[in-house]
Amino acid sequence: MSKLSDLRSRLFQGWVIPACPLALTPQRKLDERHERALVRYYAASGAGGLAVGVHTTQFPIHDPQVGLYRPVLELAAETMRQANPAMIQVAGLVGGTAQAVREARVALELGYDCGLISLSAFKQASVDEAIAHCRAVGEVIPLFGFYLQPAVGGRLLPYDFWRRFAGLESVVAIKMAPFNRYQTLDVVRGVAESGRGGEIALYTGNDDHIVDDLLTTFRFSSDPAAPELRIVGGLLGHWAVWTKRAVEILERCKAASSQPAIPAELLTLGAQVTDSNAALFDVANNFRGCIAGIHEILVRQGLMEGRWCLDPREDISPGQIEEINRVCAAYPHLTDDAFVAEHLEGWLR
Repeated sequence: MSKLSDLRSRLFQGWVIPACPLALTPQRKLDERHERALVRYYAASGAGGLAVGVHTTQFPIHDPQVGLYRPVLELAAETMRQANPAMIQVAGLVGGTAQAVREARVALELGYDCGLISLSAFKQASVDEAIAHCRAVGEVIPLFGFYLQPAVGGRLLPYDFWRRFAGLESVVAIKMAPFNRYQTLDVVRGVAESGRGGEIALYTGNDDHIVDDLLTTFRFSSDPAAPELRIVGGLLGHWAVWTKRAVEILERCKAASSQPAIPAELLTLGAQVTDSNAALFDVANNFRGCIAGIHEILVRQGLMEGRWCLDPREDISPGQIEEINRVCAAYPHLTDDAFVAEHLEGWLR
């Protein structure tokens, strides 16, 4: 089996892939001790991979003046190899073609399996221009497509883009995070109608619809014999916290998908996950405190020293702490505080 075929096979097994946060010191420098603890936590929780250098890791790390892209990716890759060498390593790739190709080469050198390609730098570009960019980056590293919602820096991408993107041989998976059912369907239909549904693994990034995405069978025809597609796992900032529970939820969804009927309690659970995400991701303030909300949980658990972001202006929104307190009290079954407390000392070694 070729390396690319092996990667496709691994991705299709369906995994929890957290989007890795960035642990900082009070001086807003990389906190290597806590960053390693985070990676060890994800490995111990059963995550099948980790995405580093993505939105949750904070996009400023891609700025050469910040100088953190390579150090953070290298630290995470080294720690993953020590904790669980089978984890799928996903590197975030941003910027114009020259920058994204440069980052892809760094990621490949460090042993990353694929690159999560952001098109935030192509907000005004045509579909032809966006596809040409993806093709160029895909010549360096296998691509994990990424539909990022506009509220946090993404752009709208039509069905035509996804149909053509799915035709690129370098594409191994797609993360769908438009937080929009119509736009999610554009991606899935694009993959289905490309004829490559068996080669491109679909992962949810829709933090508002995680469980429902994992339970849905997609068929774009009334013919029961038509090809069916499923979202096999998730690559999510939401899964950067309470990861042990996320792994359990994914396994419950996998088991339910093989049954003739979806248990009603899973739909209820899905609504509870969405409610908790609204607090963590600061939906009330258009996601302004989404990274700080993730940090707040990790600080409470001891996995981060503080919720500092690279941008000092980026922090919790007014009222967000109260919402986080509410969902933590309402849904203790979604948290993994006891698991973290049991193992934290070892992860911080």
